[in-house]
Amino acid sequence: MVKIVIDQYGQNQTQLTGYCMDLISLLQANLGFIPNIQLAPSGVTYDELMEMIPNVYDIVVADTTVTPARREVVDFSQGFFSNGISILMLTNPAVQIDLLAFLKPFSTSLCLLILGAILCSSIIICLIERQDKEELKEQSIISLCAMSVWYSYGNVIGYGAGIDLQTGPARILTVGLYMLSIVLVASHTANLASDLTIQNSQSPISGLDDIKAGKIPFNRLGIQVGTAYEDFYSTEISNNQTNFYPLYSKQQLYDSLLNGTIDAAFIGSGTAQYITSNVYCNISVVGESFDQGIFAIATPKQWIYQRSLDIAILTLSVSGDLNNLETKWFQSQLCPTSSTSTSTAMNIQSLAGLFLVFCSYYYSIITVICIEKMSYY
Repeated sequence: MVKIVIDQYGQNQTQLTGYCMDLISLLQANLGFIPNIQLAPSGVTYDELMEMIPNVYDIVVADTTVTPARREVVDFSQGFFSNGISILMLTNPAVQIDLLAFLKPFSTSLCLLILGAILCSSIIICLIERQDKEELKEQSIISLCAMSVWYSYGNVIGYGAGIDLQTGPARILTVGLYMLSIVLVASHTANLASDLTIQNSQSPISGLDDIKAGKIPFNRLGIQVGTAYEDFYSTEISNNQTNFYPLYSKQQLYDSLLNGTIDAAFIGSGTAQYITSNVYCNISVVGESFDQGIFAIATPKQWIYQRSLDIAILTLSVSGDLNNLETKWFQSQLCPTSSTSTSTAMNIQSLAGLFLVFCSYYYSIITVICIEKMSYY
């Protein structure tokens, strides 16, 4: 990271901070050299940096992935950081409209069970009320059934039907419908709210396989030119076609995601972890990292200090200093953590007890009807 600070003389000075700067300090303490640190010019690709060794730079300390093509140009030190490729996307991209989302809180089997409860209640109400009310006997069966279905449905959804029932069994059944209504409406509301929350936090893709399947247009996938990520894309996805959206710096990558120029981007897993945890809280990593590799220091071919550098890096690894650097820079968390889960429709097992209680109302109604018939005779 680059910061502009004012020194004691009032002059602007460029201050470099980050994992690589701390690594240079540790190597300096171990090897005793005096570094002349130069920041690479903006817009220079990683492959171009390799071409500058040794004419412009003696070594390059950066998040440089070791690749076969680069080994033909330069040598590399012992690896100091394990790295892969991650996919970055906005945390809340545009969500596709689902016209049937309101039906998803309940499973199909549960919806059929609710429908069956409404129809059974309607039949019972129709039979009971028609026997005891003379005005209902004059109505057609279709009209009476429609009234009974409307009454049962209205009570189940918590609306009420405005029909006055006269018989005791029908009123007992109404109590059961009210109880069913309270639990179903509350469960549907809570589950629907949970589903919508999860839907807003989910990404349209789940990982690399969806990228390969073309779920995101390739010209909406941003990749920094001259990186190992471009090599991976060319060999594993596009068959050497340059059909991605070219990027020339990490900052351009972040800006392109934020302003909607691209939908997703490839970046190193270490950088992705730091950026999404500490800088851009509205950008997140999608899926697992892939194409695992290592970062190493690029050196000239047959460099005389190669062995000393390798031993120093190995010493830092054994002593735990490299792990401490990784913890310092990649395990910090300034952004609030968020968790996502998978939406699951409620099934019959979730509300089995409720429907068992409701069935007991049916049993009570049948018992009351039988008692009334026995008293009548």
